[in-house]
Amino acid sequence: MRKPTLEEVAIEAGVSKMTASRALRGVADVSSETRDKVLAAATRMNYVGNRLALSLSSQRTNLVAVVVPSMSNIVFPEVLAGISAGLDGSGMQAVFGISDYDVAKEREIIRDMLSWQPCAIIVTGLDQPEETADLLRHANIPVIQLMDLDGTPIDFNVGLSHGAAGEGMAEALIAAGRRRFGYVGSALARDLRAGKRKAGFERVLHAHGLGFAEQQIDDAFSSIALGKQLTTTMLAAVPDLDCIYYSNDDMASGGLFACMELGVAVPKKILIAGFNGLDLVGSLPAPIATSRSPRRAIGEVAAQLVRQAVMSNRDAMPKTIVFTPTIAGIDGYGAAGSAS
Repeated sequence: MRKPTLEEVAIEAGVSKMTASRALRGVADVSSETRDKVLAAATRMNYVGNRLALSLSSQRTNLVAVVVPSMSNIVFPEVLAGISAGLDGSGMQAVFGISDYDVAKEREIIRDMLSWQPCAIIVTGLDQPEETADLLRHANIPVIQLMDLDGTPIDFNVGLSHGAAGEGMAEALIAAGRRRFGYVGSALARDLRAGKRKAGFERVLHAHGLGFAEQQIDDAFSSIALGKQLTTTMLAAVPDLDCIYYSNDDMASGGLFACMELGVAVPKKILIAGFNGLDLVGSLPAPIATSRSPRRAIGEVAAQLVRQAVMSNRDAMPKTIVFTPTIAGIDGYGAAGSAS
């Protein structure tokens, strides 16, 4: 059966071919009434547009490139869910790649995605090497960098300060009376945001005349099993700790299971603290502290920035959107996330 053409959709909707094309692409100056008529006609006729042809004529597709470092826990799927929700109804479609925290792989993914002429690109973090940053600067499309404010953005920036998150957790734990600290982390050479949290935490410890009594850091990616293993090793070396700070909630959950296996009371003897505010924290057999990051909201706001930047004057838009994590699991601190 022959596929319907754009011209036939335009005739069915009672508009010009150019208006039908603009309506299907979600161009802002098409009225909602006209757009609805065109979309209804396209639906009735089972019309599927040729995005490749559109990209050749306009030098842009409706694709929004998204690059994240991992899908191994719920953090980045929640960000992607927020991006998808934020783009809903815009006519734009998110496509994503996974870098596995590998800067060379990230650069090649970005290079490949830019070759498809996306209308915007969303990348994670602010620490891309200069060659990758140059690719983004010269892309001539909106660039939104997510999840991190500790650095210099290329274009738009949506996220939180990981250094400040580490500082806030350290202050809260010290205020709760903890003084003998350990640190358990993973892949800090690749997970630069976890490294920034650790550095912020240490700044506050040093300001109070304290430091980490013991550290266990592994090159492997974070997991509950790795957190358990490293915590067991740490407590065998330094059993008198009263608090352990972890690179994230996965690792902290493993730390809790190690303490339970060793008969160490949590949080009475050792207070365990992580980062992300994952749902699993509320289901653990003992409470742990965490910094809740508003991941889905960050994704939604990034998508809204894409919509505005593609459809209107980028120069008049705010360049940085700041979110603030909320500490939970320590007396005196709330459980809900917040943004500013």
